[in-house]
Amino acid sequence: MTVADDTSITPLEPEVPYSSLEHRAHQMFPRLSGTEILSASRFARSRSFNAGDSIFQMGHVADGLFILLRGRVRISSRDPQGHTTLVTEHDEGHFMAEMAQLTGKPSLVDAVAMTGCDTLVLRPDQLRELIIADAQLGEHIMRALILRRLGLIEQGLGPVIVGHGDDTRLLRLQGFLRRNAYPAAVLDARNDADAVGLLAGLTSTPDDFPLVFCPDGSVLRAPDEVELATRLGLVPTFCASQCYDIAIIGAGPAGLAAAVYAATEGLCVVVFDQRAPGGQAGASARIENYLGFPTGISGQALAARAFQQALKFGVHVAIPSAVTRIERSRGRFMLGLSDRQCVRARTVVIASGAAYRKPAMPGFDRFEGAGLYYWASPIEARLVKGHDVVLIGGGNSAGQAVVFLANFAKSIRVLIRGHSLEATMSRYLIDRIGALSNVSICTGCTLESLEANDGRLARIRVRHRQSGAEIIETRYLFLFIGADPNTDWLASLGVRLDERGFVLTGRTEANNGSACLPLETNVPGLFAIGDVRSGAPKRVAAAVGDGAAVVSQIHAWLSRDAEESEVS
Repeated sequence: MTVADDTSITPLEPEVPYSSLEHRAHQMFPRLSGTEILSASRFARSRSFNAGDSIFQMGHVADGLFILLRGRVRISSRDPQGHTTLVTEHDEGHFMAEMAQLTGKPSLVDAVAMTGCDTLVLRPDQLRELIIADAQLGEHIMRALILRRLGLIEQGLGPVIVGHGDDTRLLRLQGFLRRNAYPAAVLDARNDADAVGLLAGLTSTPDDFPLVFCPDGSVLRAPDEVELATRLGLVPTFCASQCYDIAIIGAGPAGLAAAVYAATEGLCVVVFDQRAPGGQAGASARIENYLGFPTGISGQALAARAFQQALKFGVHVAIPSAVTRIERSRGRFMLGLSDRQCVRARTVVIASGAAYRKPAMPGFDRFEGAGLYYWASPIEARLVKGHDVVLIGGGNSAGQAVVFLANFAKSIRVLIRGHSLEATMSRYLIDRIGALSNVSICTGCTLESLEANDGRLARIRVRHRQSGAEIIETRYLFLFIGADPNTDWLASLGVRLDERGFVLTGRTEANNGSACLPLETNVPGLFAIGDVRSGAPKRVAAAVGDGAAVVSQIHAWLSRDAEESEVS
């Protein structure tokens, strides 16, 4: 995919009407030539349908991608009240699928035969084989699948979330689906006519909100992300007998890079993440110093492209899925998941990144989502429009957030502990912030306390090194004060950490000079990459470099392990 080929699913891009894709209809719905159909037929099987037959249904896993040889098919979406929305109609030479058919997830649309139809069907594994074997046809198919998902996102054709616009739980669900490139509609329960219609006859209490009306007709009451993902069919089921070559924990830039490079070299790969692709890099509204993107790219868009590449090459992605324990026995790792499934792997790569750093003050957590935020996406941008905002932090992520939010907020006060931004932020961001008339920088500041009104943030108390305490009225506080390594869960495995909790790798004093590979920990076959690794530069490019480098080291480790197994 070239830089100019902007077909990645980018959940952080501003919402635009569906007509924005009309000029790309030829890419969304290409008509395959006879030669292309012949190429696809090597991997497919024939299947016929009568007029009125269902080819696949919303909420159910489809058999795969269908190439229409004869007939006509209607693609539509159903809302929770049973009303249908026409997406498109296909005839000879078109194919029926979007990203769900590539990954084997439940379909987001209905496909019904309008006439008698003859088709070729490719299962997800066969579709991936075709995409790899025929590069040109694979490019056309991948672009179409991505654009079709983007069209569904822009139309909001998926589950309907009904709640109050400023509800923390609603924002979490909305952000979860958006970051996972899953289409959804959000309705305000208080003043949206469609919401009133959905709620009619439904008994509910304030504690039931947000309500989620799912494509299969079910209604979830105040679900968390895992419950919602499970109902939507996003959480995979693992085969107990399968042993992966690599299990990667964390789907940030480092983990996704390792997954893509490993899969392209024929290794069997599984990736776990508790929330969504992108990691902390997803919080970057626009990265302008990443090689190859002279006009910049959002962290989430970059992660989306890597995620799509991973799916293309057959990486098994489990999101949301938390690894709660790791055990090593007889040269194999056993990973225990939060849903009590177990996964076996020959090697494990820790790419769990870091957790957001929080000020040590009582009651701090109760403000999360109620005026306190760690992300700057279009969801938060809509909340702060026309309001006074405070942002704490002086690194590049903070600078990128300031530049983005300044387009929406009335004013932004940036609070930093140091004397200036020069030591912690890239020059191009400092210059850009300096040109923003609604942004002011306050140096030598520390946060002392937060105060609430009606359960939401109302004001903060800060202390200036020179002038003492100040009360700042604000309902929106953004924190970008760094992160701590996410390594507490590794203690039971005996992984050695440095004094700050980052994972030690390579031949170090802490590893007792043992002969291990540069990115390998003291536990044989366990590697660490990205921000979680001790001494790693906190840059997206460095994380991607770690992800690429670890694959060759894993190849070396697997070869050595195989030789030792033969000897024993």
